[in-house]
Amino acid sequence: MRARRGKVLGLILAGGEGGRLGPLTEGRAKPVLPFGGVYRLIDFPLSNCHHSRVSDVWVIQQYEAHSLSAHLANGRPWDLDRTWGGLAVVHPTTGGDENESGFYEGNADAIHRNREAIESFDPELVLVLSADAVYRLDYEEVLERHRERGAEATAVTTVKSAEEASRLGSVTVDGSGLVTAFEYKADEPQSDIVTTEVFVYDAKVLLDTLTELEDEDGGLSDFGHSLLPRLVERGTTWAHDLGGYWRDVGTLESYWQGHMDLLEPEPELRLDDEEWPILTRASQRPPARVEASARIEASLISPGCAVGGRVIRSVLGPGVVVDEGVAVVESVVLGGSRISADLARTIVDEGADVTTAATGGDEPAVVA
Repeated sequence: MRARRGKVLGLILAGGEGGRLGPLTEGRAKPVLPFGGVYRLIDFPLSNCHHSRVSDVWVIQQYEAHSLSAHLANGRPWDLDRTWGGLAVVHPTTGGDENESGFYEGNADAIHRNREAIESFDPELVLVLSADAVYRLDYEEVLERHRERGAEATAVTTVKSAEEASRLGSVTVDGSGLVTAFEYKADEPQSDIVTTEVFVYDAKVLLDTLTELEDEDGGLSDFGHSLLPRLVERGTTWAHDLGGYWRDVGTLESYWQGHMDLLEPEPELRLDDEEWPILTRASQRPPARVEASARIEASLISPGCAVGGRVIRSVLGPGVVVDEGVAVVESVVLGGSRISADLARTIVDEGADVTTAATGGDEPAVVA
C-alpha cells in the first residue's frame, strides 16, 4: 500500500508595493493589477494551484490589502471556498511576540512572522509563490520531483537575458540539476538561468533556517538575501526547469510587453487553454459593441466595451469606450476608461478619461 504523504501548503506572497510599476500600483496591490483584459495577476498562481490540486492556499497580504480581498471572493473562482482548508487570507498582526507582529520586511520575513500558524498546519512541503509573473505550471510535477530528489529546496527556473536576470535571482546549475551558486539581482549575473519566484521547501528545514537567520547579522528580508544562499551552501537545493512561457511583469516595460505577447498569431501563453484555463472573478457585463466606424486588428476586446475608432494590436479592459476617429495602437487600456485621443505604446489605468494624445518610446507612456 502506498504510504500517505504529508500536506502541501501553498503560500502566495502578495504584500509587496510594486513600486517599479509607478502609478499603476499607487492605489492597489500589485497582485490585483489587471492583465489580459479580464484577469488579475494573482489569477495565475491561484489557477495553477487549482489545476495542480493544491487545495490549501494562504495569501499573505500587506499593501492595499482591501483591493485584493474583494477580488479573492473567499477563493470561489478557484474552488478554494471550503469548510476545511481551501483559501485563507493572512494579514500582519500587532501585539504578542515582537518577532511575529508588525509589518513584513520582505518575503522571508513574512513567512517567519507566520511560523506558528504554519507549524500548527503541519505541512510536509511549503510551495511558495509570488503574483508578479504570468505563466502556467503544473506544481504537482515540481512537488513530485522535489520528493524524488530528497531536496530541502527546489527553485523553478527559466532562461532570460542578462538584463532581465539582473533584476531577478540567478543560479548556476550542474549537469544533474543541483544548484551550486546563487546571485540575487546582481549587476552582472554569471548565469542566465533565473528563478521564477516559484519555490518548494521542506517545511521543517524552511522554518528552522529562518529562525537561525533571524539571530544573525542582517536578519531576514527577502529570500535572496539570506535564505536561498544558506540553503544552496547546504548542497540540497535543486533547479526545476519551467519549460514554457514565463514573464515577470513587475516593470512598466515588461507589463506592456506581456500584453503584446498575447497578441501574437500563436501566443506562447493561451489564457483560454481548455486543459488549463486561467480562472478569475469576473464582473457581469454585456458583450462588446463594435460600431460600423470601427476597425479592429489583432486585439483583445473585453465585455462591455464600445468601439467606434481603430484598435490595432491592443488590449481593452472591460467597459472601455473608444470614440469614433480615434486610433489606439499597441496599447493596454484598463477597464472603465474613455479614449478620445490617439494612443500608441501607452498603458492607460482604470477609469481614465483620455483627451490628449499619448505616445510611448523605449518605455511605454502611462496615463493614470
